[in-house]
Amino acid sequence: MLYLMELWESVRDFLSTGGDVLYFVMGALFLMWVLMIERYWFLTGVFPKMKKDIIDRWNAREDTTSWYAHKIREAWISEAADKLNARILLIKTAIAMCPLIGLLGTVTGMIAVFETMATQGTGNPRLMADGISMATIPTMAGMVAALSGMFFATRLEAKVKRAKDKLIDSLPHH
Repeated sequence: MLYLMELWESVRDFLSTGGDVLYFVMGALFLMWVLMIERYWFLTGVFPKMKKDIIDRWNAREDTTSWYAHKIREAWISEAADKLNARILLIKTAIAMCPLIGLLGTVTGMIAVFETMATQGTGNPRLMADGISMATIPTMAGMVAALSGMFFATRLEAKVKRAKDKLIDSLPHH
């Protein structure tokens, strides 16, 4: 419990050092990871049952060679592919948004530096350092968030492609 309290305190200190923009980075990161976890859950828990159902329906068909049967096969594959690719674009958008939100933190931090220079003059380096710190931390946080998402999203896309290819291979067409 003490460890969790210390962890929460360090997160709070980090958030206060980087400014309010870090809350938006944290929100985008949370959304991105919730969506990716949901997609991994779909791939491992839901899709195998869906795949088995499609294969069973295909194998139960008497006609698997006609033009009509091929169109049914294509439709089932297309529906499965749509379900596999659901929310992938949203995940990629959240990944792309993280560094942009971080850059917003850079702009707001630099505005704080310029305000300090305008009101206090350039003689107070401590106040300027706070503004520069507030400018760099959100940028770094946004980039780290995006990098973590990019790695797992790339793996997720590869798993989706592999799952679709295996489904296609499981439905022989004559």
